[in-house]
Amino acid sequence: MRTELKNKPDYEVVIIGGGPSGLTAGLYASRGRLNSLLIEKGLFGGQMINAELIENYPGFPKGIAGAELGQLMHEQATKYGLKTVSSEVAGLEVTGKQRIIKTTEGNLSAKAVIIAGGSERGKLDIPGEKELAGKGVSYCATCDGALFKEVPVAVIGGGDSAVTEALHLAKFASAVTLIHRRDQLRASRILQEKASSEPKIKFLWNSVIEAIEGEGLVKRVKVRQVITGEESSLDVAGVFVSVGLKPNTEFLKGILPLDPVGHIITNENMETGIGGIFAAGDIRHDSARQAVTAAGDGATAAIYAEKFLSR
Repeated sequence: MRTELKNKPDYEVVIIGGGPSGLTAGLYASRGRLNSLLIEKGLFGGQMINAELIENYPGFPKGIAGAELGQLMHEQATKYGLKTVSSEVAGLEVTGKQRIIKTTEGNLSAKAVIIAGGSERGKLDIPGEKELAGKGVSYCATCDGALFKEVPVAVIGGGDSAVTEALHLAKFASAVTLIHRRDQLRASRILQEKASSEPKIKFLWNSVIEAIEGEGLVKRVKVRQVITGEESSLDVAGVFVSVGLKPNTEFLKGILPLDPVGHIITNENMETGIGGIFAAGDIRHDSARQAVTAAGDGATAAIYAEKFLSR
């Protein structure tokens, strides 16, 4: 059920983020009969909604679309009374036994907070990226892949996400060049095998993109070979950036202990350095960054939040 923040109500647990960790935390908290609210600024499901097919989530032997899995998780969590609201969290303040959550819709308080805000796609921060975003530069092949039928595209990255993007784009593009700064992929072996057997995908090793060029639309990328320093250009109509994730923790700097990248540091119970504040999923340090482990984090956080409240 959706709610509004006009009356600035108090909650026992407020969950920030509606990905698999946040939704699972909401499920456990609401089943524990805790007065719980989940705040999500975008779509329920987090990063997994961009996955065309999730093949490694238990219980779905044929796989399931990320958006569908997110919808099912949301339906299950709200079935037990979890309230949800569309808003963005801008700050967090600890006042005695209350945690004040500052949102774009107003402030509210909770006795316990579970931060499950996930991450955002990393940027290259190179010339042309910002200017051509949405004009050939994309961060989601599932969202935009069909727009690039029978034209060449490039994918930047070497992890699971990048290879998954390349495989999806191979259904539409005339050719897919996966550009990686190292000489081998970081992706799982099964994904590497799939990519290597796909005739449309070729690899540009030990290479980085220096600039994205085009007037109004992407036309080419400037590439530098990191070992020799040799520069070249590659004609493409699309550039799909998949170079990792940046945790959504800007509003927590100076409040919670963060690692150098910005992930929240927790113990095995998902507890942070401040009592009553927990973190779960991709946003925390040393997360495996998988939907199934994020869900486990969310369950753990909710269980220990309930124990915290019962003291």
